[in-house]
Amino acid sequence: MNPLDYAASSRQRFLDQLFEFLRYPSISTLPEHKTDVANAADWLASHLRSIGMQTVECVPTDGHPIVYAEWLGANGPTLLFYGHYDVQPVDPLDQWQTPPFEPTLRDGKIYARGATDDKGQVWLVISAIESWLRSVGHLPCNVKLLIEGEEEIGSTHLGTFIRAYQQRLACDAVLVCDTAMFAPDIPSLVYGLRGLAYVEVHVRGPRRDLHSGSYGGAVVNPANALAAMIAALHDEHGRVAVPGFYDAVLPLSEQERQLLAALPFDEEAYRQELDVPALGGEEGYSVLERIGARPTLDVNGMWSGFTGTGAKTVLPATAHAKISMRLVPEQQPDQIAQQVARFLEQCAPAGVRVQVQTLHGAEPVLVDRTSPPMMAAARALEQSFGRAPVYQREGGSIPVVTTFVREFGVPVVLMGFGLHTDGAHSPNEHFHLANFHRGTDAVIYFFEELARGASFSPC
Repeated sequence: MNPLDYAASSRQRFLDQLFEFLRYPSISTLPEHKTDVANAADWLASHLRSIGMQTVECVPTDGHPIVYAEWLGANGPTLLFYGHYDVQPVDPLDQWQTPPFEPTLRDGKIYARGATDDKGQVWLVISAIESWLRSVGHLPCNVKLLIEGEEEIGSTHLGTFIRAYQQRLACDAVLVCDTAMFAPDIPSLVYGLRGLAYVEVHVRGPRRDLHSGSYGGAVVNPANALAAMIAALHDEHGRVAVPGFYDAVLPLSEQERQLLAALPFDEEAYRQELDVPALGGEEGYSVLERIGARPTLDVNGMWSGFTGTGAKTVLPATAHAKISMRLVPEQQPDQIAQQVARFLEQCAPAGVRVQVQTLHGAEPVLVDRTSPPMMAAARALEQSFGRAPVYQREGGSIPVVTTFVREFGVPVVLMGFGLHTDGAHSPNEHFHLANFHRGTDAVIYFFEELARGASFSPC
């Protein structure tokens, strides 16, 4: 039996195992789920041992554990696969049609938190590995797995792990399956990821909440002040108004603009799918350019004062917001965070105090579209999907990719199988079953194509 036939005959079992993996509420940002995260890591490590990985470790960190595994029995190149087993919180829970940690298959989709980001995509790689090991007894290339539990909180301890394990992690190429395809049935390779700068803003006024009738008009309301500060962050053309924000931005080349413009994108269908009356953003750029190749600044959350049922005439003592900036090549997260903090402090009214705290960041990255591993991935996708892949920039961030490029100097392949409509980070997150199966086949092909085209050397 060959690996593809093995995968086809094992589809139900692979799905059952994925469902078991998805049942772990491995929410890395919530302290009450620390044990759940550890249990998910232990379960994953146990499974990797069972399928024949030669070395498997569940490595503790000062945060959540990292699962490391390797199979080094091939006379060929070494591939390092990166993924994560931690997931986002599930709120608002009342918007889920089925419980987020009770995986459900309906309408050809797997519904669960982590289904597409990133447990489902991790699992198709593991399924591809098993298909090779169980059908022919070996892999065509060496494979190392690095699967962390802190991606959703900025990969806080991953850099320390990579530096400590640098020799063991040495490889000829890196594979990441944590991105989305451009559209259904259109396989995609991502060559650019935006970076991230994330801050939390605290605006403080009086020492306590006040009666709005007795004090309103005499005291600066922190909620009003924060709203005005946030409104000042953009100009009337949709550009970020923070001085210096665009100074380091690497402009899109004409070739890239043509590449993006050639993608089969229906702007009106996109608007309708989002159910918004109109699209917005920075003037002078297409929607695809705005969401993948231009920097942004967005409020992710705001809270202040009374938010319960009914009325309470209170003048709140504090107001707070979480703000993220998606960055493009040449922008530096620390510098951008400092510029935004300085701007907010300067535009705040005199009656409040402002504190801006940087939570985490990630550098943007561009990868070589023509590297031999990317070409191997393109051939693998064409075999699995029956058509050549498109190349796109991704609007999200994967912090570790920059680390891999800097520390190892090897080509990175960003080959994901989710869709932008899969609801990652949202209620009713899901993963199309067809993409799970085709993704498994694509990775099976990729291992072989990588070994076949192994005449390249690490960059």
